[in-house]
Amino acid sequence: MSRPSFVRRITANDELPLGLTALVAAIAATLLFPLSWLLVEATRIDGGRAWSLLVRPKTVEIVGNSLLLMVGVTVCSVLVGVPLAWLTVQTDLPLRRFWAVAVALPLVVPSYIGAFAFVSAFGPRGEFQSILEPLGIDRLPEIYGLWGSILVITLYTYPYVYLTTRAALLSFDTRLLDAARTLNHDTWGAFRRVTLPQIRPAVIAGALLAALYAVSDFGTPAIMQLPVFTRQIYVEFQQWNREYAAFLSLQLLAIVLVVLALEWKVRSNRTVRGDGGDGGSRTVVELGRWRWPATLLPVGVTALSLLVPLWILGLWLVTADPYARPELAFEFEYAYNSLLVSGAAALVAVAAAIPVAYLAARSNATFVSVLERATYVGFAVPGVVLGLALVSVGTDYEALDLPYAPALYQTLPLLIFAYVIRFLPQAVGSIRSTTLQVDPTLVEAARTLGDTPLKSFRRVTLPLIAPGITAGAALVFLTTMKELPATLFLRPTGFDTLVTVIWRAQEAAYFQYAAIPALMLIVVSGLSMVVLLTQGGREGL
Repeated sequence: MSRPSFVRRITANDELPLGLTALVAAIAATLLFPLSWLLVEATRIDGGRAWSLLVRPKTVEIVGNSLLLMVGVTVCSVLVGVPLAWLTVQTDLPLRRFWAVAVALPLVVPSYIGAFAFVSAFGPRGEFQSILEPLGIDRLPEIYGLWGSILVITLYTYPYVYLTTRAALLSFDTRLLDAARTLNHDTWGAFRRVTLPQIRPAVIAGALLAALYAVSDFGTPAIMQLPVFTRQIYVEFQQWNREYAAFLSLQLLAIVLVVLALEWKVRSNRTVRGDGGDGGSRTVVELGRWRWPATLLPVGVTALSLLVPLWILGLWLVTADPYARPELAFEFEYAYNSLLVSGAAALVAVAAAIPVAYLAARSNATFVSVLERATYVGFAVPGVVLGLALVSVGTDYEALDLPYAPALYQTLPLLIFAYVIRFLPQAVGSIRSTTLQVDPTLVEAARTLGDTPLKSFRRVTLPLIAPGITAGAALVFLTTMKELPATLFLRPTGFDTLVTVIWRAQEAAYFQYAAIPALMLIVVSGLSMVVLLTQGGREGL
């Protein structure tokens, strides 16, 4: 959404409010501090030792698998997401509006839930094999490893490419395709010569988001038994081999930063020229005899990504034996714990986001932009790296000169702090967008009536940005509910949430005990989709 012309911002030459700027700087520094552990650990590794860790066969395998996974997921996400976006925007696909929403819904399924559902369904002796057993098939091919991981992660990341591409197509000037037809271009030729160059930045932006998710994902590679950075860092942490875990974390962080730099460059240069109309209301390509066969793509993708997990979870729900492993049985305490920490994280994140978002919305000074971007770093850092960093802050307090840090290790405040670092940008973005819509003359009028800056903010600005605060809190709450690696690293002993119960059931190979908490998380994720839609996501759907 463009910023209204009446919004006056503090220019680079204006004097920044000292107190507010200092507060925002303190928030940014606090959020960045845990990552200093990586630097501390890096300084402990001498050059020879670092080289030996870099060239050891295990490291080479991990780097290779991680890069292959990232590239494979990115390519497959493009091959799935772009055709789906084109079919649902520019063609006469049957039930086009239904499929436009349905193929975006895999975002509501956490990938680790999809992973163990696929293992249960398509494993060598899974549920699908039992269906085929009367036909003489007593074993299916292995789903574990690289290709299984690429398949599962692609099914839950292609919507990033789909949504960005669809948004670009909805703004696409369809008159260009009419012109291409007058030059005797067929459907494929018009797409390749006209449409693709226009939507390429959006496709690349979505692909980089998919790449970032793939290289940062922890649950799916762990379930699929694929040695990658995230899985190996967790394994080394459990074995208390922190030096090697830190070394792998630095390598993973370097890859993430490269992907983020590319994504930021693409986003900065991204321009979409539209015709000002409703791009989704006019069919520009008639599929003819391919009209119904084309539905096989959205049907197949939706069946694999949505129906398979729901089928498996429903099957577990009705066949679970409560006496097989009673310690894994669902208790409402797990849902309460998830609600407790998610609610606390949402409240703290909003409290920290309000000053950051307000200053960023009211100032275009370079220093303020740097502070705002600093608060986004935690969102980019994989949860497994952040969790390991905070564990080390709590256990290696002497090196960091933190005498009170041990008292925080495995406590709820440290766990909530991790969630705030991870998801604060969601609150900042939502609050900042609503703050930009507040007419500053209203604040100036309050000041002329004798209100202090804080009182004018409370009486005028705060009520007007309340919708953004609510939406930001909801997003933090809902994504915190699904966070797996940071929760595994930092939860207090004996404190179980929905995600930790799912993970314990997975590790014990009693997947049926994950049915109820997994279904709860899917419902929660669906609510997060509703929040996204109400905050402007409709343009992408």
